[in-house]
Amino acid sequence: MSGLGAVNRTTLREQVLAQLRESILDGTLPPGTKMAEVDLAAQFGVSRGTVREALRYLQQSGLLEGEERLSLRVRRLSPVEIVELFNVRAALEGQAMRDIINNPDRERLIGELEKRLPVVESEMPYAQRFLIDLQFHEELCRLGGNSVLLTMWESVKDLMRMAVIAPEDEESVQLMSPAHHRPILDALRAGDPDRALTVIRDHMGGAAQSWAARAQLAYAS
Repeated sequence: MSGLGAVNRTTLREQVLAQLRESILDGTLPPGTKMAEVDLAAQFGVSRGTVREALRYLQQSGLLEGEERLSLRVRRLSPVEIVELFNVRAALEGQAMRDIINNPDRERLIGELEKRLPVVESEMPYAQRFLIDLQFHEELCRLGGNSVLLTMWESVKDLMRMAVIAPEDEESVQLMSPAHHRPILDALRAGDPDRALTVIRDHMGGAAQSWAARAQLAYAS
């Protein structure tokens, strides 16, 4: 588990938790990695109890899987789970688009969303590209004005980051491009809720198929 360093002894659990969480979400600890308490405690320079608390939280958050404490490992999402995640996002973001369309201040809201169009540089790391992509969709939900919907969307954000841990290729770059997101803005400006729902379903459906196919390859290897 290289790349994990000792932490300051203030707020130990929070620091260990934060480092482990980010290492899982950025792929430093890939799916299937075993989370051994003894090894982690030695690497962080903390007690096994501190590590155990962090691992328990990560398991409750859905980032780790395993029946017993000694067999915990980084969760590997199945192709079915990935499709289900994107379906949930399509439902939430479809409602957010409907809320924006029905808002009297629609044009201003669309203008705010347009500022968040994913604009990425060729040398930008893959993980950063995806975070920019997520920020656009999170802003869509925020602008919809439904706080419960936004909370629900944020609850699956970490799982979405896990779902797309894979080597970068041309297809993934296209999925995160401004051109791939422009139809969402066009549908909002058209003011047609049915068109908006179709657009976001197609957007999420294409992404789901792509990432589920990658997951299937990982399962087969």
